Amino acid sequence: SHIPLARAAQCPWRARRRRACSAPSSATASPPSPPGRSSAPPPQAEVCAPPPFALRLKRLSRQLLRGKHSLRRRLGSPLAGHRRVTCQATRTLSSLVDALFNRRSRDDSLESNPRRLRPGKVSPRLTVPSHIQRPPYVNSRQRPQMNDGPEIHDEKGIECMRASGKLAAQVLKFAGTLVNPGITTDEIDKAVHQMIIDNGAYPSPLGYCGFPKSVCTSVNECICHGIPDSRPLEDGDIINIDVTVYLNGYHGDTSATFLCGDVDDEAKKLVQVTKESLDKAISICAPGVEINRIGRTIQDHADKFKYGVVQQFVGHGVGKVFHAEPAVLHFREFDMKTIAFALLQCRYIYVLPWTNVS
Repeated sequence: SHIPLARAAQCPWRARRRRACSAPSSATASPPSPPGRSSAPPPQAEVCAPPPFALRLKRLSRQLLRGKHSLRRRLGSPLAGHRRVTCQATRTLSSLVDALFNRRSRDDSLESNPRRLRPGKVSPRLTVPSHIQRPPYVNSRQRPQMNDGPEIHDEKGIECMRASGKLAAQVLKFAGTLVNPGITTDEIDKAVHQMIIDNGAYPSPLGYCGFPKSVCTSVNECICHGIPDSRPLEDGDIINIDVTVYLNGYHGDTSATFLCGDVDDEAKKLVQVTKESLDKAISICAPGVEINRIGRTIQDHADKFKYGVVQQFVGHGVGKVFHAEPAVLHFREFDMKTIAFALLQCRYIYVLPWTNVS
């Protein structure tokens, strides 16, 4: 758990602390006081405490290094349990980048926004008819996990994927027509829920890790996975609606961002650039293409407009498992090329680029 001494010497505050701690006790002893004078307390060695930011940066760097070494040891079997290492290294890298480049106070930025999003009341969970097939995680006490390898679908599986994807797209299009000032996201959730069960499918988010609703509605600064509630949409809002259906044992997953009423030019541009990033990323997907090209394509386009790319969430495969391999990063992976895996035939992935304005 300690970095080597040679590397520690590169940290000035560590070097000062080491010198102070290694100083002999005689060097800090006070000379004898003349007779008749009270002796002053001996001065104590000054220990330089490391700056909090330096400690945090060192800890994150160490975690990132451990994650990369652990991943390299697994390269002999790249698909065996690589998801945990990949996601851990991704989160660590995201935290490191955030510590380096995003040190401003988040509280100040929120307080300066008069349209700050505030949660409303969440209504009770909706019911699903008993004859509709449910995913394995519903009413289960175990937390759903990603599968340990890619899902390779046969011809029947591909047809089921097309059916669930088509239904999800139809539901999303219908949900987009409901977006107007004054409607609540809870009302959108109820309409989406009813359409999904009317088509014999199950709304995948309902009951996933305790999620209480049938669709995710993320308004304005909410990045994703927003819970529908009693807050009415306002003129000028933007809202991302994330629809997933479970039909015949397969998940279909899709989302889009919609404009509510008269939206300002800055928000319109943000939505447009994000959609362009998605289209460019989809256009390069083909058998044999490295997964990390998706993130590079998204970030290259966002960089042209000086937009940031959200790094705390990833895209994922979809099929019999809601969140399946591979994990798809939406940002440039720097030198971490070891976590790139090739696209395979008959594999379905869900790419959700999130861009933001600082």
